[in-house]
Amino acid sequence: MRENTLRTMLTRGRPALNGWLSIPSPVTAELMASFAWDSLTIDLQHGLIDYQAAVGMLQAISTRDVTPLARVPWLEPGIIMKMLDAGAYGVICPMINSRVDCARFVGACRYAPAGYRSFGPQRASLYAGADYHRHANETVLTLAMIETAQALENLEAILGVDGLDGVYVGPSDLALSLGHDPQSDTEREEVLEAVRLVLAAAQRHGRFAGIHSSTIGSARRMLDLGFDFVTAMSDARFLRSGADEVLRALGRGAATGAPTGQSMY
Repeated sequence: MRENTLRTMLTRGRPALNGWLSIPSPVTAELMASFAWDSLTIDLQHGLIDYQAAVGMLQAISTRDVTPLARVPWLEPGIIMKMLDAGAYGVICPMINSRVDCARFVGACRYAPAGYRSFGPQRASLYAGADYHRHANETVLTLAMIETAQALENLEAILGVDGLDGVYVGPSDLALSLGHDPQSDTEREEVLEAVRLVLAAAQRHGRFAGIHSSTIGSARRMLDLGFDFVTAMSDARFLRSGADEVLRALGRGAATGAPTGQSMY
């Protein structure tokens, strides 16, 4: 079976940089894959991507040696299994708020007896190899999103679920849940303290810890803090910031659209 190079990196204690794909385009995915990302995440939750577009993007990513991941829309076993069957080598699942949620998520990613994933790795066996089913359970990464006050309360129980590889902090929803504006690179101490709490708990349990960042500075701070897996901006944000830089340099005003402080996946 093809190696999950992201898992190997994380296991060896090497921090990983993850790129984020929110534009439904194989061309954009292939272009992002041509850079030195350790992994690329196809965002089916807040990105503009449906399942069929995601399959083409997975094929495009396969042209390079970068680990393909998917953030699914919700804790729904059907789409989790379909993304794994399509060749995703890891799943980021949003809104994991309890041990029950986490066990349901992990179970959908594992073949029996470790879980209840149904067999049928259509494209996964082409991408990973004919022996995919024998090694998928120990190869595919499971990352549970921690992004609510409820998840913080149940953090120890969530991290204790067998088969969970790590957690992924969603700062925008976490800030909202704690009563603040949804900024993914917040400087509010209450949110930062929650982020540090998740990191410390993950380290105690021997789980990987990841986080979403929308700026270079935030990504660097999270790496320095000790996160194993950091998302550094997205395809849409690169396009927006690049266009804005050029137009400003040529004397045009700021770009219209989402406020600069608001997270853009």
